[in-house]
Amino acid sequence: MSPSDHTLTSIEICAGAGGQAIGLHQAGFRHLALVEIDEHAVKTLEHNIKNTEGWEWERKYCDVVSGDVNHFLPLPDEKNPETGLKKPVKFLGGPLVRGELDLLAGGVPCPPFSHAGKQLGKDDERDLFPRMLQLVDELHPKAVMIENVRGIKDAKFSEYRAYIEARLQGGRAKRPEDGVEEDFPGMGYEVCKWEVLEASDFGVPQLRPRAVLVAIRENVLRDLKFVWPTPGGGPRSVFSALEPSMRDRYNPYIEMGGDISVMAQECLDRWMRKASDAAEKKKDGGIAPTLVGGSKKHGGADLGPSRAKAAWDMLGVSGMGVANDHEEGKKKNSQARDLFGSGGPMLTVEQAAIIQGFPKEWEFTGGKTAKYRQVGNAFPPPVAAVVGRAIAEVLRAAHERDSKAKVEPLNLLPGQMMPTLADGVDDRQGAGV
Repeated sequence: MSPSDHTLTSIEICAGAGGQAIGLHQAGFRHLALVEIDEHAVKTLEHNIKNTEGWEWERKYCDVVSGDVNHFLPLPDEKNPETGLKKPVKFLGGPLVRGELDLLAGGVPCPPFSHAGKQLGKDDERDLFPRMLQLVDELHPKAVMIENVRGIKDAKFSEYRAYIEARLQGGRAKRPEDGVEEDFPGMGYEVCKWEVLEASDFGVPQLRPRAVLVAIRENVLRDLKFVWPTPGGGPRSVFSALEPSMRDRYNPYIEMGGDISVMAQECLDRWMRKASDAAEKKKDGGIAPTLVGGSKKHGGADLGPSRAKAAWDMLGVSGMGVANDHEEGKKKNSQARDLFGSGGPMLTVEQAAIIQGFPKEWEFTGGKTAKYRQVGNAFPPPVAAVVGRAIAEVLRAAHERDSKAKVEPLNLLPGQMMPTLADGVDDRQGAGV
């Protein structure tokens, strides 16, 4: 196997329904574990790993861990010899070793920092940054990727961001629990800053800015540089993204003939006019407002507050709820609400997934509301993919550099000594970057 063929491994916490996992998979990472607490999302992950073409590697070697990430123990120890990953042992040849993992990733819960919430930050019980930092310390991966809402970049969280950076790369910062300033030694990483990436810049037909932190271990990065992805091409409109599926939804009624055919054609034409006009005339290119996943504390599936509903209306879509798919609509006789309302068609879960950037073949499990929440809370796969490729480029270059450094001493002239490698990395480091 050449250095460029090196298998890049990852563990993801707070994996949800797989938005980030899909993107990182597309970027070349292979998942050793996906950790998620929501039972519906866990079943979605299990279903797709079992049935989706291209996920054969994960089928053999990936643990889908259902439960609280605070209880996730990826490495066995003397006190807990039965802990650690199970299926990955077949690939690794033994338990995962500290320093061996290529990437630890996670979209930690956003409510502590979301503009839509109370922005309690570190005081929110859902803040999982402390657990993420614990896992970084335990696993000592070559790279770290943390995703959150744009709100974490607000000035009110500057001290908390400084603390996270100091924990990773060293420096002076205030401890969030008591505000005491301290010099932190760091964990041996270089933080490649927090970058806000707008999903619509990367082919996602939606306004969805996400804050992403990337950190790479210093003894991996060395002479290399991490380069953030740059936008490519123009925005993809809701019209271009949804036109095929809208036709598919209306066609069964158009083909029936009679009055319902005329009504279906009129509704489809009306949607196409509004959505195509928005694509041509709106400054943003006719992209969707941010999908809102909501939580179990709230009611059913909904496309967001009044401002979001107004934005959907300009795209020809009713934001008053989420539609049943065709078969369920027939059973519940909900077509009048789902397709033929005066406010335009409501989105199905499958169409919301298109707006979020999920591939067509990815299927969601659970009831309609549970499915929609999985979609609405996801990290868009295309954004995860571009960041993942940027990280993978550094890790592969480092692996190739270090592999070359190990080979070159074999060609030394007689009497020359093999230099000591600078990187004193962990036990099975020779097997990775």
